[in-house]
Amino acid sequence: MAGFRTRQVHAGVTPDPTTGAILTPIHQATTFAQESVEEYMARGYSYSRAANPTVSAFEEKMANLEGGVGAAAYASGMAATAAVMMAFLGAGQHALVSDVVYGGTHRFATRVLSRFGVDFDFVDTADNDLIAAAVKPNTALIFTETPANPTLKLTDLAAVSDIAREHGAIHAVDNTFLTPYYQLPLELGADVVVHSTTKYLDGHNATLGGAVVAARIEHVDELKFIQKSAGSITSPFVAWLTMQGVKTLSERMDRQSSNAMEVARFLEAHPKVTAVGYPGLESFPQHDLAKRQATGFGAMVWFEVEGGIEAGKTVMRSVELWTLAENLGAVESLITHPVTMTHGEMSVEERSKAGITDGLVRLSVGLEDSEDLIHDLDFALAQV
Repeated sequence: MAGFRTRQVHAGVTPDPTTGAILTPIHQATTFAQESVEEYMARGYSYSRAANPTVSAFEEKMANLEGGVGAAAYASGMAATAAVMMAFLGAGQHALVSDVVYGGTHRFATRVLSRFGVDFDFVDTADNDLIAAAVKPNTALIFTETPANPTLKLTDLAAVSDIAREHGAIHAVDNTFLTPYYQLPLELGADVVVHSTTKYLDGHNATLGGAVVAARIEHVDELKFIQKSAGSITSPFVAWLTMQGVKTLSERMDRQSSNAMEVARFLEAHPKVTAVGYPGLESFPQHDLAKRQATGFGAMVWFEVEGGIEAGKTVMRSVELWTLAENLGAVESLITHPVTMTHGEMSVEERSKAGITDGLVRLSVGLEDSEDLIHDLDFALAQV
């Protein structure tokens, strides 16, 4: 098999047979003409809610990069997460979900699917004994997010995959933060990998999208059924834009992760910073696991400032180069207050249990010069 950089450029992409265009065409069409009733679907497409050639090319690229047998692309990362839960959970069944997880995942589980007779427990998936103890006879899905948003807590994917397999449950992994360039959950035993392609795969704050890759064809079929039935497929233009973003994924990830390490080391040494979280730091509690199951540490960092939430707000008001905004993974560096923004709908008790404190500041480190990013943070911290 070719190397990752080669595949991120070429997988799923062939020159247009009619014109020779080197980029996959944007098939911006609702419906597709059929040769005859007898030859219905002979070309593989009928209606873009079910499948579209541009979307199919993107799905082929994603399956190739993650090492799966197939993929389904969705209109957002949350649509992808919802598809996984709808595909593998039904009334009367139970799911275990990482206690630290994106706020939208928590919301969909507790405020949508729970209304249809699905039972959820949020557990510390960094503790294998707790996971094993929380499994019930009706557990059908274990959904983990690693590194977790926003605390970056890690899950031992091989160990959790073994637990899921032992109990006949599906193990789905949100791999958004590390991408297939740094982490391959399917190789570690997971059944399904979830992405918000909005983040690093797109990389340019230009699209909303999601994708799910599966290790077994029957699971791909289930995901495709949800994609078609719920009408949650991504658009041809978004698929096309994301394919272009993926072509530079490795180069962006390497630079952003290098920047993140420099930022994290600066923050760790700053007298006004009381805590820093970054898997690449030796002080990170799960640093050894980070090195064992991934080939890179990613570009997400969190920290807390002496003086608590008000001091953190001062920092966020004082930065100029960092943009206060939701989202992550793009070329621009972003600063976020999870309690107010990404995890604002979780209760205080739920956030406290997950370790999402009021003063936690989340950084998505971009492609700018690291010296400029650090200078901006230094200035902001001086205002505290």
